[in-house]
Amino acid sequence: MKKLLLTAFEPFAGEIINPSLEAARVMKNVSFPEAQLDILELPVDRFLAIEVTLNRLREEKPDVVIMLGEGSRRFRINPERVAINVDDFRIPDNAGNQPKGEPIIAGAPAAYFSTLPIYEIVERIQKAKIPASISNTAGTYLCNRIFYSVMHFIAVEQMKTQAGFIHLPYIHEQTIDKPIDFPSLSLTDAIEAVRLAIESSLLGIK
Repeated sequence: MKKLLLTAFEPFAGEIINPSLEAARVMKNVSFPEAQLDILELPVDRFLAIEVTLNRLREEKPDVVIMLGEGSRRFRINPERVAINVDDFRIPDNAGNQPKGEPIIAGAPAAYFSTLPIYEIVERIQKAKIPASISNTAGTYLCNRIFYSVMHFIAVEQMKTQAGFIHLPYIHEQTIDKPIDFPSLSLTDAIEAVRLAIESSLLGIK
């Protein structure tokens, strides 16, 4: 039985919805043959989110970790290629943390690459007529922080776990009252994209 950990963040920055969390919750009711899906809902807290996630990795030792997050300016589903070793928060997190230009882990490598099958994920999502593309920057907020921290933990612990991060755009209802235009997708498309990403990642286990 393959084990997959799916993480998603609570709402932040004044939002009452986070599309990553909405999509992740739906996955609880989706069947993935010969796979055990563990869903972890994370606080938007610089320190607690990492602590909770790494504790789950230690306990469960999953074969795959897919981390989800919201990208308010994203036009597509974006599997991320790389995480970088810097915290530079444009806005405070939900606990009030707002680091500026600090390393995530002092003395650790400058970057880690995703080990998910990102090309296959994008191809399958595009075939479903949902916009998707590989992104070369996960930003410098909590999405990048958790991506980097998980990849570093896997490297240090010499785990065989494959892991990576996927950004989801706003869903339509988040943009209704915005004073400026934001790209968005339907929640249905976001959910289907996450399902396809999970299927592709399970198939890609080496």
